[in-house]
Amino acid sequence: MTKKSVGAYHQPAGGWGALKALGKALLIQGAPVKSAATLSHMNQPQGFDCPGCAWPDPKHTSSFEFCENGGKAVAWETTSKRCTPEFFAEHSVKELSGWDDYQLEMAGRLTHPMAYDAASDRYLPVEWSEAFAIIGSHLKALPDPNMAEFYTSGRTSNEAAFLFQLFVREYGTNNFPDCSNMCHEATSVGLPKSLGVGKGTVLLDDFDTTDCIFIFGQNPGTNSPRMMTSLRNASRRGATIMSFNPFRERALERFQAPQAPLEMMTLGSTPISSRLFQVRVGGDVAVLKGIMKVLVEADESARRSESPEILDWTFIRGHTTGIEALIDDLKTTQWTDIERQSGLTQEDIAYAAEAYMKAQRAIIVFGMGITQHSRGANNVQQIANLALLRGNVGRDGAGVCPVRGHSNVQGDRTVGITEKPTKEFLDNLERRFGFKPPAEPGHNVVTALKAMIRGEVKVFIAMGGNFAAAIPDWQSTRAALQKLDLTVHVATKLNRSHLVHGRDALILPCLGRTEIDIQASGPQSVTVEDSMSMVHASAGMNRPASEQLMSEPAIVAGMAQATLGDRSVVDWMRLVGNYDLIREDIEAVLPIFQGYNARIRVPGGFHLTSTARERIWATPSGRANFLVFEGCGEDPPEADEDTLWLSTMRSHDQYNTTLYSLSDRYRGVYGQRDVIFLNEHEIARRGLADGDRVDVVTDSTDGVERVLRDFRVVAYSFPDGSCAAYFPEANPLVPLYAHDPMSFTPSYKCVPVKIVRSERIRPA
Repeated sequence: MTKKSVGAYHQPAGGWGALKALGKALLIQGAPVKSAATLSHMNQPQGFDCPGCAWPDPKHTSSFEFCENGGKAVAWETTSKRCTPEFFAEHSVKELSGWDDYQLEMAGRLTHPMAYDAASDRYLPVEWSEAFAIIGSHLKALPDPNMAEFYTSGRTSNEAAFLFQLFVREYGTNNFPDCSNMCHEATSVGLPKSLGVGKGTVLLDDFDTTDCIFIFGQNPGTNSPRMMTSLRNASRRGATIMSFNPFRERALERFQAPQAPLEMMTLGSTPISSRLFQVRVGGDVAVLKGIMKVLVEADESARRSESPEILDWTFIRGHTTGIEALIDDLKTTQWTDIERQSGLTQEDIAYAAEAYMKAQRAIIVFGMGITQHSRGANNVQQIANLALLRGNVGRDGAGVCPVRGHSNVQGDRTVGITEKPTKEFLDNLERRFGFKPPAEPGHNVVTALKAMIRGEVKVFIAMGGNFAAAIPDWQSTRAALQKLDLTVHVATKLNRSHLVHGRDALILPCLGRTEIDIQASGPQSVTVEDSMSMVHASAGMNRPASEQLMSEPAIVAGMAQATLGDRSVVDWMRLVGNYDLIREDIEAVLPIFQGYNARIRVPGGFHLTSTARERIWATPSGRANFLVFEGCGEDPPEADEDTLWLSTMRSHDQYNTTLYSLSDRYRGVYGQRDVIFLNEHEIARRGLADGDRVDVVTDSTDGVERVLRDFRVVAYSFPDGSCAAYFPEANPLVPLYAHDPMSFTPSYKCVPVKIVRSERIRPA
C-alpha cells in the first residue's frame, strides 16, 4: 500500500512519468511480457480497440498509438491474477464489502459464472445453462416487463448492444438506463435542439487545420490522454488553445510526448494552453455568455465603423434562427453577474473572446464539466451558440467536439440503446424481425432508480459497468438495489456492484476486448464507434483468461433464449455464430450503416455522416437554432456565504470507477482518496489548516442528511467558493433530485456543500 502523502508534482504530463507508471502497472498485474506484446496490437489494423476512452485513432497507422491509461486498461485485462470459485469460497460477501474498490479490482479476472448463496453469504459456481435458466425464470415471472431494468456500459460492442436492445424490446420494454445517462446525455438531448444532431461535428483531421481550440470542463491528460497528441501538434504549429477548468490540470499546462524521441531525450515539453482560466465551479455558462457578449458588442462597433464584421452574418442569415432573442438576452446580462458567477474578470473573458474573434477556424471542446449540471443540456446549447456566431460548424478545422468517455458509449446509443426510441427505428425493427416493439418510453438511470426506491422494479441486468458505484445518492439508491429479486452483472473483474446485490444475484464473466472470440463460423470481430463517429473493427489476439468465458453477444443470446423460448422470432444462435449476420441486421434497421461489413474491413473503418457537418439542419425549423439561457447560473444559487460548490472528478490513476492505484500523481496526492480540495483562502476562512479532517455535508433541500465523514483537507489552487472530491467516493453527496430536467443527467459537477471540522477520534 502506498504511504499516504501530499506533495507537488513538477513534471509535465505524459513523458517519462507516464512510461514509469505504465511499467509499474504491468508489473503489478504480473504479466509484463504478455501485456507489452498485447499493447503493440492496440488501435492497429486487424488489432483491438482500446478498452478505455473513446478518442479516435489516427487512421490506425501509428505503431505506438496508446496512452498511459489505455495501457493500464490493457494491463488490468491481461493480468495474471484470477478471481476463481476458490476465491469466493474463501471470502464472504460481507467480508468483501469491507474491501476498498482497488482491492476488489486486484482480485483479478473472473473465471466462472457465479450465483449468490444467501445461506453461506458467498458466491458459488453455477453452470451457464443454470444461470440463464435463473434469469429466464425471474423475467418470465414478472407480471409486467417494465418491472425489469436493462443497463448498458460503454464498453459493450455495437453487436452486443444491438442484440441486447433486440432481446429487451422483444421481451416488451424500453427500460434502458445507460451509462450515457450519467455523463453526456445532456449532449444527446441539448445539441439536437441546436444543431439537429446529438454528436460532435468534427473529425480528428480538423485538429490539424484549426486556428483555435477552446476547452471547457475537460481534463484530457487523464480522461482521454491520446487527445494530447492532437493538442500538442496544434500548439506546436501555433494554434491558440484556451482552457477553462477549476483545476490547473497538468496536461492543460504542458505535455511531454512519449512518441517524440527528441522531446523525451532532452526532457523537453510542449506548452498546451495559451491561457488557462480557473473558472468557478458552475461558472462555465457565465464565461460563454461573457464571450458572446463581447462578440456582439464588437460586431456592432465594427459595423458602425464599417470595419469587417465579427459575427458571420452570411452564415447566420442563411442557416440559423433565433439570433435576435440571443442578442437581446446578452445585452441585458450584466457584467457584475458574469464575473460573480464565473469567478473571472471582464478583462479575462475579453482576452478569450479576442482570441476567438481572430481565429478563422475554431473548435470548441467540452466534457462533463459542462454536462453534469442541473441545466446540463442548456449548458451544451451555449457551446453551440458560440460556435454558430462565427459559423464554426460545418467547415474544416471547426466545430463542436463533445469528448465522450468509454470506448463505445456513443455506438451503443447509435444502435438502439435508448429509453426513447424513434418511431422510424421501431418501424424498421418491426419490419426486419416481425414483432411489434413497445413504443412507450422507458426508464433512464434516474427514473429507474426512483422506480426501484418505490418498489416497482424487481430485476436489474447490467451489461458491464459498475452501476452501484457510479450512481448518486447511495443512501437510498443502494438500499433499493438490495431489495430487488434478481441482479445480474456481465463483467470481466470483480467490482462494488457485485456486492450490492439483490436476493438472487449472478456474476457472468465475459471475454475482454483483447481476447480471441471464437464462434461457430470461426474468429469474430466486433465494432465500436468513437467520439467522432468513426466506426471500426476490433479483434482480440489473446487466449481467454478462462475456458468458461463467453462473449457478450453469446451471453445476450443465452438470456434471450432462456427468457423468450419458442415464442421468439429471432434465431439467436444463428446470429451469435457469425457476427456478420448481426451487422446485416443493424444495417437493415439503421440505413446509416450501409455497406457495414465491407466498410469495417477497410483499415480505419468509416464515418457515420453528421448532417450538421454538412450544414443540413435536422431540426423542426430546418435551421440551426440559437437558444437563450436565462441568467448565468448553471445550478441553483447558494444558500448562504458558507456554502461551497463541490465538483466530483477522477484521479489520474483512474478510469471511470476503475482504480489503478489510490494515488493521483498530477495533483500530488498519494495513497489516499478520502480528500477534499479547496484553496488556502477558503481553508483559513473556516479556521482550518491543510491536513485537517472535516465532514462534508450536502446542503440538501429534502431534509435528508448526506455526509462524508473524516475527509482530509488538501490545499490546492482552486477558485473561491469551490471545492472538489473524487468520484465515486463523493457520490453519496449528490442527491437523486439534483439532475437536469431535460436530460436527467445527475449534477455530479456542482453540489452545494458545507464543511465542518470532523469530531471523529482517529486511532493513533
